Amino acid sequence: MTRLNFTIDKSAHGSRARAARFTTLHSEVITPVFMPVGTRATVKGMTVESLVENGSQVLLANTYHLLLRPGPEVFKKIGGIHRFMNWKGSVLTDSGGFQIFSLPHSREMTEDGARFTSYVDGKTFMLTPELSIEMQKAIGSDIMMVLDQCINSTSGYDEAKAAMELTHRWALRSLAARGDSKQAMFGIVQGACHPELRQQSAEFLRAQPFDGLAIGGLAVGETHSERYDFTELVTGYLPENLPRYLMGVGTPIDILEAVHRGVDMFDCIIPSQLAHRGVVFTSHGKLQFRRTVYRFSEEPIDAECDCYACKNYSRAYVHHLVKAEEPLAWRLLTCHNIRFYHQLMARIRDAIMHDRFVEFYEKMRHELVRHDGDNPQNPPKRRTANPPTLGDYEIVKFAQGFSSIRQRSSGEIMHSVNKPAEEAEKLYVEQSHLAERLLKTPGNDSELIVWDVGLGAATNAMAAVHCFEKTLAEHGSEKMRSMRLISFECDLDPLTLACRDNANFHYLRHGAPHHILRSGQWQHHSKLLLWELIKGDFLELFDKSPAPDLIYYDPFSAKTDSALWTSEAFTRLFKSCGGRSVELYTYSAATAVRVAMLRAGFFVAEGMATGPKSATTVAFNQASGAGEHPEKPNLLDERWLERWRRSGSRFPPDISQHEKDQITQVIEQHPQFKTA
Repeated sequence: MTRLNFTIDKSAHGSRARAARFTTLHSEVITPVFMPVGTRATVKGMTVESLVENGSQVLLANTYHLLLRPGPEVFKKIGGIHRFMNWKGSVLTDSGGFQIFSLPHSREMTEDGARFTSYVDGKTFMLTPELSIEMQKAIGSDIMMVLDQCINSTSGYDEAKAAMELTHRWALRSLAARGDSKQAMFGIVQGACHPELRQQSAEFLRAQPFDGLAIGGLAVGETHSERYDFTELVTGYLPENLPRYLMGVGTPIDILEAVHRGVDMFDCIIPSQLAHRGVVFTSHGKLQFRRTVYRFSEEPIDAECDCYACKNYSRAYVHHLVKAEEPLAWRLLTCHNIRFYHQLMARIRDAIMHDRFVEFYEKMRHELVRHDGDNPQNPPKRRTANPPTLGDYEIVKFAQGFSSIRQRSSGEIMHSVNKPAEEAEKLYVEQSHLAERLLKTPGNDSELIVWDVGLGAATNAMAAVHCFEKTLAEHGSEKMRSMRLISFECDLDPLTLACRDNANFHYLRHGAPHHILRSGQWQHHSKLLLWELIKGDFLELFDKSPAPDLIYYDPFSAKTDSALWTSEAFTRLFKSCGGRSVELYTYSAATAVRVAMLRAGFFVAEGMATGPKSATTVAFNQASGAGEHPEKPNLLDERWLERWRRSGSRFPPDISQHEKDQITQVIEQHPQFKTA
């Protein structure tokens, strides 16, 4: 039994998200929980009463700053930080490790500790693990953090390994220094952006008698994608029966992504820091109150918020305060931001408790990245710039509010008509009824194999991943078939480029595509989904892969990737299906493509319309395929055949009359038309 008596109330299906609770020396804490940062025993711009009113449960104070001022003597005389600041909730104290990291020119690291110069009076201090814990005991916090060595997350392997090992030695010294104190203590996982070091650190610390474990060394140089990846990696090695704390993170979207990956506790200075700049988070997105668009607005900051600022003041008044640089602006906006964070945590918990977290996550991961720059009224002026590029690819932004990837040499755009994620969902996932196929049926609980031909920016693959996660959340693992998603691609530049700009490619805000780029493989934590990348020429590699059930066929057009649209290619593809019943879905409805499929032996049907396309194409390798499909798509019939006969371009160019006769004979005698 730990000092916190941590219990999990509910775990989300299809996610590592969990709702829990624990009891400290001063209060019960309900998770997920955001802890406002009260570095010097105060949250900037907030009174204790306003923190309580807004729903704060735990405050974070900093050992380093409180050691320098007011010093341990004050806390010992008054009786701890709770009485000192009149706070009746819980307090977590950071050890000072991050502050030492942020002072590289005024400190010296040794095995004993960190020697640094006080910014208060210029005196030299040696902050050791023992002194840090002694100070935290004097403060009287409910949760103490071990002293750790924090380094840039992008540091090299040797530097990261040395810092991790020093952190481990200091962790053991911190535990020894705690003695029989009733205060809880968390260890801190380090290892920068090196997976094997993160695993080593987590496994070492989980073997020690800590009351919780924190993930440190993130939000200090890595990308958003790397942060999500390493959060997911570390939580996979942390014990289920202890709270997990992601230190110094972050924005609302960062918190949502981390909860999805199994984190319970968060802190960050962002709510007050951005408030000082006139920025707030709202149900309408992030708003910048320096913008003149709010000068005459009589609306509240956020009509869906019940904080003091939203109930009493208009946007016009807040805009005036911000422009006039009045301190009241900082206070009102901080009040709102902290309330927004606490409301977000409550909504996340409610979604977990009611088994709808994945649905909530999919909705909020888009809403939380909106901002008032998306407002068509008086948008902020922006300098035009060359689009981001990588190799032969560039990002194209459309006026309709979405972005896609364009191949510069051919000019072709991946998903150029509709929002890429929506088109992939409709054309491939919905049309193939993937969600239904993922569920076990009598006599059919074998692995479902999906080929994703033309990974591109992973739009179709991620639509399949999201469908799997949603289905798992709704039905549970017992009712699910396992799924193997195999993506074929010869050039990873489109995905790499899109991952660098996942603010505009929202569907990539997930750990999976970054694992694919890094190692060519990703497995869902349920072990029911394995996504693999086969890099190289599809025509040279596909016959070495297990036969598919579904094929999402999405290479560039026949003009650019001509070899992938020939009769020879489809014939080889048809033969690779073996005895399985296979369905192929593609965006192309070109006559030449359909003829190539028919010549190969496929039964070809009209697919659904998407955007300006009146039809797409669905192909089956068995005559019964269309009839067994849930939507029973219409096979091409005599009317199509008649149009083909009249077509002036029904044959590939530059072929002999003998070859034309052969093609005509194959098409005319195809069982599909004989049946018709």
